[in-house]
Amino acid sequence: MEVVVQFVLLVVGFILLVKGADWFVEGASRVAEKFGIPQLVIGLTIVAMGTSLPEAAVSVSAALKGSAEITIGNIVGSNIMNVLLILGLTSLITPIAVQKSTVKYEIPFVAVVSALLMGLGCTDQVVGRTDGLILWALMLCYLGYLLYMSKRGMAIVEEAPDGDKQMSIWKMLLLIVAGGVMIVAGSDVAVDAATELARIFGMSERLIGLTIVAFGTSLPELVTSATAAIKGKADIAVGNIVGSNIFNILFVVGTSALITPVAYAANFFVDSVVCVVTVVLLWALVVKKHRLGRAGGACMLVCYGVYFVHLMG
Repeated sequence: MEVVVQFVLLVVGFILLVKGADWFVEGASRVAEKFGIPQLVIGLTIVAMGTSLPEAAVSVSAALKGSAEITIGNIVGSNIMNVLLILGLTSLITPIAVQKSTVKYEIPFVAVVSALLMGLGCTDQVVGRTDGLILWALMLCYLGYLLYMSKRGMAIVEEAPDGDKQMSIWKMLLLIVAGGVMIVAGSDVAVDAATELARIFGMSERLIGLTIVAFGTSLPELVTSATAAIKGKADIAVGNIVGSNIFNILFVVGTSALITPVAYAANFFVDSVVCVVTVVLLWALVVKKHRLGRAGGACMLVCYGVYFVHLMG
């Protein structure tokens, strides 16, 4: 009975996270629009970071609760899942076009920051505040790069949500506050439930973070990519996933480390290597034709299956 209760709480936590992030992003975007902040800036900051809010909330909450393996497992697991599982499924629905700038700059940058996280963690088995400052500095550099590329017309930026432009300021603020409360509450419930399930089944927090929690916090990316593919806009899927992975490492881990040092267990080394290799595989599949076809997607799904079997082994 306790297992059922904890599983229900985990699902409730994920629902609060996803819906809370959606409301927070919509409210913040509308406020920014109302005060004349350009769509470009909204897309690069509020909307982009909004998709990483579930990961951020869970990771910070887990770090504060001393469940460091959930913090790192959530990010590493989410990034592996984003590429192999979400892009793999999306490309099976329809082949995905990839921008030249994404192939040339952004995918290699994901590989670099993934390797950097592994290096920072493996050096002394902790991602400390100095490491957090390094990650945040790189995030600011990345934002500067996106602004530069967008002004040159070389990057496609997700715009703020469409809808009634006459929404009242009070409703916008209510969405922001309600979304923020739901994110905090959802992360708290999800981390507690995941930790309890790990205890009940004798599973490590690392495994819970790499699988269940990673999937739950990757739901916004999954829904966005699948919906884009179904609507014939799959060309933005790779950019969205790549951007999300960058924010997960630089923004989420960086912020968590600044709040409290995050332990990096030695057994995360293999997962971190897989995370880097996953990005290299994506680059290899799209570098020639600038598209991810169904064969490439199937290859990625098989690779995720092999990795999942490894985790369960």
